[in-house]
Amino acid sequence: MDSRGQLGQSVRFGPFELDVRSGELQHNGRKILLNEQPFQVLLALLERPGELVTREELVHRLWPDGTFVDYERGLNKAVNKLRDALRDSADSPRFVETIPRRGYRFIAPLDGGNAYIRADLQRLKQNSDNGHGSAASWFTATVPETPANRVAKIWRIVVPVLLVAASLAASGLYYRSHQQNKRLTEKDTIVLADFANTTGDAVFDDTLKTALTVSLRQSPFLNVLSDGEVAKTLQMMTRPANTKLTPELARELCQRADSKAYIAGSIGSLGSEYVLGLKAVNCQDGDTLAEEQATAASKEKVLDVLGEAASKLRDELGESLATVQKFDVPLEQATTASLEALKAYSLGGKVYREKGVTAAVLYFQRAIQLDPNFAMGYDALGEDYYSLGEVARASEYYSKAFQLREHASEREKLDITADYYGLVTGELDRAAQTCEEEVQNYPRDSEAHLRLGNVYSAQGQYEKATESYRQALRLAPDNVATYDLLVNSLLALQRFDEVRQIIQEAQARKLDDVLLHYALYALGFFGMDSAATAEQQQWFAGKREENMGLSLASDTEAYAGHLGKARELTRRSLDSALRADSKETGALWLEHSALREAAFGNLTQAKRAAEEGLKLVPSSQGVAVEATLAFAMAGETARAESLAQDLNKRYPLDTQMQALWLPAIHAQLALDEKIPASALNALQAASPIELGSIGFVAAISCLYPTYVRGEAYLAAGYGSAATAEFQKILDHSGITWNCWTGSLAHLGVARANALQSRTSQGADADAARVRALAAYQAFLTLWKDADPDIPILKEAKAEYAKLQ
Repeated sequence: MDSRGQLGQSVRFGPFELDVRSGELQHNGRKILLNEQPFQVLLALLERPGELVTREELVHRLWPDGTFVDYERGLNKAVNKLRDALRDSADSPRFVETIPRRGYRFIAPLDGGNAYIRADLQRLKQNSDNGHGSAASWFTATVPETPANRVAKIWRIVVPVLLVAASLAASGLYYRSHQQNKRLTEKDTIVLADFANTTGDAVFDDTLKTALTVSLRQSPFLNVLSDGEVAKTLQMMTRPANTKLTPELARELCQRADSKAYIAGSIGSLGSEYVLGLKAVNCQDGDTLAEEQATAASKEKVLDVLGEAASKLRDELGESLATVQKFDVPLEQATTASLEALKAYSLGGKVYREKGVTAAVLYFQRAIQLDPNFAMGYDALGEDYYSLGEVARASEYYSKAFQLREHASEREKLDITADYYGLVTGELDRAAQTCEEEVQNYPRDSEAHLRLGNVYSAQGQYEKATESYRQALRLAPDNVATYDLLVNSLLALQRFDEVRQIIQEAQARKLDDVLLHYALYALGFFGMDSAATAEQQQWFAGKREENMGLSLASDTEAYAGHLGKARELTRRSLDSALRADSKETGALWLEHSALREAAFGNLTQAKRAAEEGLKLVPSSQGVAVEATLAFAMAGETARAESLAQDLNKRYPLDTQMQALWLPAIHAQLALDEKIPASALNALQAASPIELGSIGFVAAISCLYPTYVRGEAYLAAGYGSAATAEFQKILDHSGITWNCWTGSLAHLGVARANALQSRTSQGADADAARVRALAAYQAFLTLWKDADPDIPILKEAKAEYAKLQ
């Protein structure tokens, strides 16, 4: 019996729609192949939604009397095929529920089914009111009409219909309750398994998982377990970090990581088409939470079809339709149209996690060669070169990514925009605004909190930065970069005990990188623990970052006046950087040395080092600003003025350039011309940004503008104000570390107090003289083994002798 005529032309349930007349089943507008027997089972269930349809009834429907077949096996096969078409599960059904040893029941609410029942009830009411019996023809035979049998007939019709309606309502409530239990919450995390690729085409390996990650990362609701957490959990499971995550292993990892679900993906080929599947599974009980299947007409359509399937999965897992629609850029636009480029990008991420940043660069370079419009590829290169200290190179890639930001998801676009404003144009207010928007949209994104913390650090707002970093750490406790940044922020706040505690926490998690050793070196320096600094120096030896360790040692030697040793170590750090293809880093070490040579009074050496560094990488902002200030301090005014004009043109919007570097350079040029009032006017009043972190110095900042302002106050005859500036440097040793400014600030305090003793009278003069003598003694003690021919040391000794 085929009862297609009893249903409406189409029936909708969940994401499915059945065209009864044509026998066509669609899932979200896409046709799904359904053979005759599964179709007949579906029809039988839809005719009596919410009711038991026995196995015997289904067998009779599928095989007329006299047909010889293995009925049990055949019916099971038909039901299984129907479930496959509906993405349904016998263990956790959404549509077809098994009633053990009896039959099946359709449990989902019907849009079309409810409509036809309501229409029949309306027709029944009209017919009963009019005294006509035709509406009952589906349910009962025609009998002579009498008042008594009319009432009986009406009740025979109404009662079954109302029972069906009640059954539908009850099953709908059950369905909604059942579905609610399957939905995720915004606190749940999910694990992504590797795709099962049966196409034989290696281009899909790793690539589709990366694409799915990008697609799901658009969601502010879903939280994908980070690669760091996955690697950590695999390690706990005594498996290599690069172990392929099969569905079985993903489920085990999901349980170990206390996540809620895992998503398994698959791709197979069907002629020239590709069939993609996504399945979200509760990793505790194995229930299917959501499932999507889609077909791509060609290889070029795979990414977008995958993105569409991921969007539907987001909805099924509990995300609001509003955010799905708001944050749903097609995958081809969010990443790249080139599968080969995306594969190179995927391999870059994999190599980065396994071998580090240097090895990953080649893969990201390959990705942008394959697709010159691949915004995420450029941004990844920017991040890599920035972490290597190659700021100029990083700026080029960040700028290109920003130009192409429309070829990215909303989340990636915010990332790229924040990097551009923060690290390229230097517009810290706009960077902060972008990062705050990102944190608001994606409050559980640890990287968003890190970026916001970085902006706060650059603005000198270390309390705010610390809170942002702590929030990032709560969200991603196994990201070593978070520890690095939190440690630096705490150092800037002079909270050294907390720094030690955070480093111990990182080490307990077996996290380690160069910046943690920078901080350990700084702690050893603060504690005057030569064994601790030597231990860290040894850690750097033989590594790609060896030049950084050598530069740290150079600064430490210069801090104590051991200028000969410092020069030798600078030369070695330059050579090491060049061998590691870190030309910009080596140039910066030269500029650091140029500034200290100028401050120490060796003007010829200062100009030579500044010129050498500038020739190496003239495009580097850090190299250019330090070279310009060094030329100004060395009295090379024309050169400094020309470079300053160029910097102003190149970085007109850069907050630190306009508020810190150029004012310090112009103030130093005014001091060269013996116009201290102009110097003070250029520097104006100090602001929090003056304490902000500088991206291209070994320490957090050397506070050069503060030092120049102190010198300007001295030249202007304001001893008390000068003391305050130099003391500020001494009070922020957690920012300056072993910069020469920290060493010479002792001498600055001595000179400022000596000035006060000369300009004051009576007890005030005597007190100032005592303070000056103590400060000179502190400086000369610090430089007790200093090279004797340093000009500023000779001056200090003469001033001290005269004061005595």
